Amino acid sequence: MSDLAQKLGMALAAAPAEPPLEGDHPQLRATASNEAAVLIAITDRDEPGVLLTVRRENLRTHAGQIAFPGGRVEPDEDPVSAALREAHEEILLDPSAVDLVGTLDQYRTVTGFVVTPVIGVVAPGLPLEPHEREVADLFEAPLAFLLDPANQLRRSALLQGRQRHYYEILWNGRRIWGATAAMIVNLSRRLQWR
Repeated sequence: MSDLAQKLGMALAAAPAEPPLEGDHPQLRATASNEAAVLIAITDRDEPGVLLTVRRENLRTHAGQIAFPGGRVEPDEDPVSAALREAHEEILLDPSAVDLVGTLDQYRTVTGFVVTPVIGVVAPGLPLEPHEREVADLFEAPLAFLLDPANQLRRSALLQGRQRHYYEILWNGRRIWGATAAMIVNLSRRLQWR
C-alpha cells in the first residue's frame, strides 16, 4: 500500500468532522435494483488530484455532467467490484492499478440510486482513455482544491415544486455539482485534508 493510501486510510478511519450528507430520499435504502458505486480515484503525486469524467451530451441521464466513473451494481457484484468494473469500462483504468483504500457513506441521488463511493489511489500518468459512447472528456482536479470548504458552494433551486439544496464546485471553467459535489463534500468531512 502506498504512503498516500495509508494516509487516506487513517483519515477515513477517524470520525467525520461533520455528519455526512445523506442525499435526497432519506427513506430510500439500497436494493438490488437501485444500488450503484463510483470510484474516487486519487492520483499519487506530491499534490494529489482526483480523476473525473464529463458525460456525453446524448446520454439519457445526467448528460454533460461531471461525474466519477461508476454505475449500477450488478447482482453478482459488491460496490467495490462494480466501481472498478465501471472505471475500466469508462476510462480504461486497469483494476489492478488501483490501490483500494475504503468506502465512504452511501449517498442517495435524486434519481433514486443509493451510491457507494469507493476510494482508491492510482499512479499519475496512466494510459487512460474515455469510452467513446459514454465519456466526452476525462480530467484531473486538485484534491486540495476540491476538499477546501471555501470552494464548496451551497446552492438552491426549485425542483418539482420543492426547494432543493445542492453543492457546486467551480474549477478551471468546470462545474462540478449535484451528487458528485456532495460526495466530495462528504470526502472532505472524512479527510479533513491539510
